[in-house]
Amino acid sequence: MDIDSLNDKQKEALLYNEGPLLILAGAGSGKTKVVTSKIAYLIENEVPSWRILAITFTNKAAREMRERVAMLIDEDVSPMWIGTFHAICVRILRKNIENLGYGSNYNIYDRADQNTIIKESYKELNINKEIYNSRTILSKISSWKNEELTPSEVLDGNKEDIFNFNAGKIYEFYQNKLKENNALDFDDLLIKTVELLREFPDVREFYQNKFKYIFVDEYQDTNSIQYKLIKLFCGKAPNLTVVGDNDQSIYKWRGADISNILNFQKDFPGAKIIKLEQNYRSTQNILDVANSVIKNNPQELSKSLWTKRQGGEKVYYKEFSVSNEEEFAVTNKILGLNYKGYSFEDMAILYRTNAQSRGFEESLSREGINYKIVGGLRFYDRAEVKDIMAYLKVINNPLDEIALLRIINKPKRGIGDSSVEKIRDYAINNNLSMFEVIKNIENYEDLNVRAKKNIKSFANLINLLIERKDLLNVGELAELVVDESQYVEDLKNQNTLEARTKISNIDELISNIMSYDKETSLSDYLSNMSLLTDIDKTSDAKGVNLMTVHAAKGLEFKIVFLVGMEEGLFPIIRQDEDEDIEEERRLCYVAITRAEDLLFISSSKTRYLYGKMTPKIKSRFINEMQDTIEIVEEKNQRLIDVIDYSGKIDERITTYKKVQTPKKSIKSVNVGDKVKHKIFGQGMIVQKKEKNGDIEVVVSFENKGLKKLLLSVAPIEVID
Repeated sequence: MDIDSLNDKQKEALLYNEGPLLILAGAGSGKTKVVTSKIAYLIENEVPSWRILAITFTNKAAREMRERVAMLIDEDVSPMWIGTFHAICVRILRKNIENLGYGSNYNIYDRADQNTIIKESYKELNINKEIYNSRTILSKISSWKNEELTPSEVLDGNKEDIFNFNAGKIYEFYQNKLKENNALDFDDLLIKTVELLREFPDVREFYQNKFKYIFVDEYQDTNSIQYKLIKLFCGKAPNLTVVGDNDQSIYKWRGADISNILNFQKDFPGAKIIKLEQNYRSTQNILDVANSVIKNNPQELSKSLWTKRQGGEKVYYKEFSVSNEEEFAVTNKILGLNYKGYSFEDMAILYRTNAQSRGFEESLSREGINYKIVGGLRFYDRAEVKDIMAYLKVINNPLDEIALLRIINKPKRGIGDSSVEKIRDYAINNNLSMFEVIKNIENYEDLNVRAKKNIKSFANLINLLIERKDLLNVGELAELVVDESQYVEDLKNQNTLEARTKISNIDELISNIMSYDKETSLSDYLSNMSLLTDIDKTSDAKGVNLMTVHAAKGLEFKIVFLVGMEEGLFPIIRQDEDEDIEEERRLCYVAITRAEDLLFISSSKTRYLYGKMTPKIKSRFINEMQDTIEIVEEKNQRLIDVIDYSGKIDERITTYKKVQTPKKSIKSVNVGDKVKHKIFGQGMIVQKKEKNGDIEVVVSFENKGLKKLLLSVAPIEVID
């Protein structure tokens, strides 16, 4: 195997094979190449492949690692144990789980199977499923398992807490049912392996003797159970190599414990640390920005990335007046870069939360630019957004059976599948719409009293909303839907991260609807949405990449737009807890280091939140990178001359040139003013400049997009 392609630090890591080793691998430093070369080197030096254990976090990473090793050496590597934590544990349990009282033919239960058991527990334990919903309970059970708390320990510790005590009873029922069914859930795969290795020394010694060399990738992302598993594999004198980067630890919310990597030398005395700081991805200008941000975190394992790609294009930052100006500018810049030869696939828009994708999706769609959502759904494809839209569709057209079926029991209101089927059958047999049957459900005899009551309550809700349809604008109607249906209230009661994310997406939807002209009818709004979202949605779609920063981990793009850099959004935390700020800073570092050639950073002074324009201030991270970025000032009307990041107006923007007698001269308008146009409706001024003795403005209209207008002829007026 040729090792000349490795740099000095990579070679040092490859050749160090006796004792614990932490390869502290900065972003883009070639860690996968080092690990695969190290494994290949061991095999070439007569270490049997079956004596090597390599643990990854994804199946894709495991597959790539195996393929790369096979390419480096001319030898069968199939005996080598390479896989995720869960895959490795499955192999061990298949052979040894009978020690724990399970059969080796155990099944692994997925989320649907888990939900089935939880629903069964409601009946057996006489517990209210509305209060103890399955998502919340399964989240609690997972947390308790990862804390290694048994059902009896949970019950003993929560006798004064009625909610957790009842949740503990469900946990006990759930775990007993798994055992009866000879089944494990995904948490059990790791926990039962830890239990097996702890309780049975012969099994533990077998695997400690078997695996002479152990590799763990993405060590900064390991949680408590995974850490314990690694310790049990290692024994007293481990040849353990872990690869990770404390500056890229961004999964605390998923249980990752950064102290695992920070305390590596304490946990494994005599451990060596080798830092990989040479970056092969980004320009030095981009790395300077990344270094300037991350240096503000505690520096227990400090690094400073560098590259031979000195210089490069400057990193530009622009603070826009309003968020839709930011969306327009990014879209316009993408078009310009595409014209210069960059493919859309080379570009990525990175944001902190999924809800931010909506404005960029619409802006890209208006310009006919293909895009794909990476690691998530398109905004209007998300279940909670589709649910609220379905309510609006039923209000607009009660004959829409598909929309009606979607919402009849969302949120859960005690209308079961059998009741729905009976209603559908009756409607078909009597040539009626489902809504007609529901409205008059008291006349239908083939349902019990409770079912009729729940269905009548739903019918009354829809009738109320239909009655208000013509009295409220679309935004107010959408707010009424959310309030009267108690959809968000149900999510709040779930009290999970997933539920909070859904609430954020609903807030974003309401804000978007509120931005529409007050005169827009419900049917016009729904038609507009249908036209906007009727695009190719295949998973292999090509185009501009849209994703959260979390989804971007491990990826790289020639051009990155890092948007929404505002306090309360990025960093997203509401309180200045040091650990939370440090995690957000690491997330910012990850975002910056995704860029290879060009990086554009932006924020907005105002953003639509909860249906109204809300003032925002730029992120503290912008201040930290201030000496390494080019800040584009508001006064520069051309904005970013070399890159046109402002969305410099070009011929693609519709120009309103109809000459007419002006009602009045309004030379005093400013960027950020709200205006009203007789034809285009309401909007906001996003650019202003003098032109041949006149004032030319660009207005971002709520329903018509961007228009360029001359004030001397345009029928617009400033509104409050």
